[in-house]
Amino acid sequence: MSRPVDPLEVPGVTEPYQPRTGRRGTGFLTEPFRLGPTPSATVGPYLAIGLTWPDGAWAAAEGTPGGIWVRGRVVDGAGDLVADAMVETWQADPDGRFPSPEDPRGPSSTPGFRGYARVQTVSPPGEFAVHTLKPGRVPDGEGGLQAPHLDVSVFARGLLDRVVTRIYFADEADANAEDAVLRGLTADQRRTLLAEPTGDGYRFDVHLQGDRETVFFAV
Repeated sequence: MSRPVDPLEVPGVTEPYQPRTGRRGTGFLTEPFRLGPTPSATVGPYLAIGLTWPDGAWAAAEGTPGGIWVRGRVVDGAGDLVADAMVETWQADPDGRFPSPEDPRGPSSTPGFRGYARVQTVSPPGEFAVHTLKPGRVPDGEGGLQAPHLDVSVFARGLLDRVVTRIYFADEADANAEDAVLRGLTADQRRTLLAEPTGDGYRFDVHLQGDRETVFFAV
């Protein structure tokens, strides 16, 4: 009967020992070691894991009177569409009230209005869409009123943290002229925050970098 093989036994080797072929993966190299390319993305895309939102794009329920679509794209610094970004929006209702008990004026009572949406850019690549109501004006904390706007957060590969911006409306010229945030920007900067009217709502593109970079907020 042969003796069982002891997996811990070290053979009595008296000279350099190289098993198999000597190629990469054996522990020995007989050719120059070359590093291959590694992924360029440092964050994600892992946006679907634990981040699904039951209401998705519907900040206002389907069929809500006055419902509009805010559509747009997310564009990187090279001008390419970002096909897997995540966009969140938060806003007041047409009366300027938020759907939250923390609103000191009382929460929104607009039927079908939720105020919050979370969507990913989908086909066509880089496109997002949020169904909502056009917001009203809210106090600016200094005795004035802010122009109607949506607060926006964008998450994407390569971003170590979200970027935060706002969507204002190009057809609210009078209110925009009184808004403290917009008054503090140059004309070119203001244009990056204005959504343009379309047939069923508005269009707003987010430019993460480049000559047309969207104004982002330090929060």
